Formats: sequence, C-alpha cells, structure tokens
Amino acid sequence: MFIQTEATPNPDTVKFLPGPPVAGHLGPFDYPDAASARASLLARALFQVDGVDRVFLGSDFVSISKTASSDWKHVKPMVLAAIMDHYMAGLPVVDESGVGASDDEIVYEGETAEIVNEIKELIETRVRPAVAQDGGDITFRSFDAETGVVHLNMRGACAGCPSSTMTLKSGIENMLRTYVPEVTAVEAVL
Repeated sequence: MFIQTEATPNPDTVKFLPGPPVAGHLGPFDYPDAASARASLLARALFQVDGVDRVFLGSDFVSISKTASSDWKHVKPMVLAAIMDHYMAGLPVVDESGVGASDDEIVYEGETAEIVNEIKELIETRVRPAVAQDGGDITFRSFDAETGVVHLNMRGACAGCPSSTMTLKSGIENMLRTYVPEVTAVEAVL
C-alpha cells in the first residue's frame, strides 16, 4: 500500500491520501481531540501517535494536525504506519452505528430559508471542493437574517490555519456578498 502525502497551507497539518475511500459518503468527520473519536477506529489509532492534535477524515483523505511543539519528521512516519496498519487489517474507518444526524441544525422559514439555501449551495459547489484540495472543510453553521452574518465551521486543515482568516474574509465573504446581497459578513465558529 502506497500512501501519498500533501502539504497544506497550514504548516501544522498534512493531508494523507491512502488510496481507498476514507469517510466516503458517510463523512466528512472532524475529531478535534481523542475523546471525540469514539465512532472511528482509524481516528482513535491516529490519536495514539505522539504529537497528533486533530484528525479530519475526508471522503478520500485524512488530514492530521500536529501539536505546535512536535516535528513532522517524527510524527509523519508514525501516522503513515497507523494508517497502513488500519487498512491492512481490513477494519472499518467509522462505525456506522455511531454516526447520526446532527440535532443542532437550525430550521429557517420563508425568505430567510431561500437565502440560506442559496448560501449552502454556494458553499457546497464552490467552497468545499476547493478547501478539500488543501485537506480542509468548511460547512454552513447559521445565518443571522437581522445582521446578515453567516457563521461557518472550519474543519480539518482549515481549523487553526494562519491563512484561513484571509480565505474566509477575502474569498468566501466576498463571493457570498456578490451572489447573496443579504450577506454582510462571514465569521468562523468552533
């Protein structure tokens, strides 16, 4: 098994491409710490590697964020070994019974629902494919119709990336404001 790696704009995050699907149609999944990784055998194995700070499982890639004090020359070989061991053992990436729908999705009505649908479509078709190439993900969280502020979740390589603020403000905010005049600003949420 050959696992490719790619640098990301975030110097503390590397994208690993194992070849077979990772999260597939179930994901993506973001695990900011070991405690949150209960449903994923792969993520739990990766958190066993000294220096791994965050695990993001995309459709066909794994993004690993290391602690600031760790060095990739020590972390990367151990992550490669953990991924290889997992796939060679034929284990599932995620326990499907532990994957459920989100309970905290806000329901919008009327004109606000139309605006939110337009925002979501732009994020799905223009933003997410671009940031996935860099090992990250950005998802819609909420829209405040009174202020025009869109809240987005930054995940994977995007979480904690030094250039994510510029991407958020210069790229995503400008695009959304162009196509959806009701949008006044874009902010990241945890």
